[in-house]
Amino acid sequence: MPKYEHVMIARQDLSNTQAEGLIEHFGAVLSDNGGALVDHEYWGVKTMAYKINKNRKGHYAFLRSDAPAPAVQEMERLMRLHDDVMRVLTIKVDEHAELPSVQMQKRDEREGRRERR
Repeated sequence: MPKYEHVMIARQDLSNTQAEGLIEHFGAVLSDNGGALVDHEYWGVKTMAYKINKNRKGHYAFLRSDAPAPAVQEMERLMRLHDDVMRVLTIKVDEHAELPSVQMQKRDEREGRRERR
């Protein structure tokens, strides 16, 4: 089955639990259409380079999936129709990386700096 990586940006005025609920919702959409959500990471609220729909910040989420193309197309269609989702990026990859994503590695480095003080 093809492997995909998705990055989703949700509106800034959502709570953290609502943003993580979106991840679970779209994971269920994949599983209903014959795919599987392998892993997901919630990156938190980040400042964007430019405004999208009058928002300067957004909740970022990273998803890894194994799904057939029709399941991914359906998930993307529903993401684009959802009012809380501002942007979606989907990339087909050969293999999923085992390590945490670069964003999560940066967060771990920042936490290490705080402990040294």
